[in-house]
Order: sequence, then C-alpha cells, then structure tokens
Amino acid sequence: MGTYSAKPAEVEKKWVMIDANGLVVGRLATIVAMRLRGKHKPTFTPHVDDGDNVIIVNAAKVVLTGNKASSGSGGKVYYHHTGYIGGIKERTAKSILEGKFPERVLEKAIERMLPRGPLARVQLGNLRVYAGPEHPHAAQNPEQIDIGALNRKNRRSA
Repeated sequence: MGTYSAKPAEVEKKWVMIDANGLVVGRLATIVAMRLRGKHKPTFTPHVDDGDNVIIVNAAKVVLTGNKASSGSGGKVYYHHTGYIGGIKERTAKSILEGKFPERVLEKAIERMLPRGPLARVQLGNLRVYAGPEHPHAAQNPEQIDIGALNRKNRRSA
C-alpha cells in the first residue's frame, strides 16, 4: 500500500460559511488557513489545492485581544513600503478596522498564515471576505460552521 496522493481532478471542494461576529482574529485565521489548505481532510496533499471555498461574513466585527486594538504604543501595526527611499508607511489595526475596508485585517492574517508561493496564491483565491452580513454566494449552498462553539476562547465580547 503506497502513500495516497490526491490528483487535482479527484479533489472535492466544499463551500463553507463562517460568521466572524465577535470572533478573535488570530484564532479564526488559523482555522480558515487550515481549511483553505485542506489540512482538515484525510486526503491532504501538500502540492495540490484540495482545500474548501471559505466565505466569511461580518468581518468588520472581529475582535483583537490584549493591547492589539489600541492605537497607541503597543497596538498592532501593519507596515508597507512605497518603493521610494524612506517610504515605509504604517497603519494600526484599529485604524484599518474603523476605515473603509475593515475586512483587510482578517485577509492579511489569513494570507500570512499560508505558505508563500504560487499554490498559496491560488488557495487564497478560494477565500471570500465580506465586512457585512450579505454575500452573493447563496447559490453554492455553503455549510455554516460555528467557530465560536469549537472553543470558548474563539469568541470574545468586545
């Protein structure tokens, strides 16, 4: 009996939906990253995209624990570089959550938990994050997953 290796044609992808209201960002991101890679399946194959399609709603209502939500020193800071000399920019997680695209906090957390490379970019394409409660994927009949019920630490009252 050899080691099973899934082929792309054999992969069965499910659609799952997660309500992020009141969930802790890092704990939610680890579960979603695992689902996107397909590590929750017994047929996991490292070089094949065998993860699920994940829909996250209410991403604007996620919670940061500890001092990460504060905008002063000690708060979580995201850096990016413009490409010009001295062009490093920073934004706090609080300012992003209060801004126009609050779902980016969750997207970045999940993106940084996936391995870098072409396969991870394809797997990240299976992620759909929406700030509000509506999503246009009702036709896929996504299975609802309650992340808050898995562990009491996953949910935090803001």
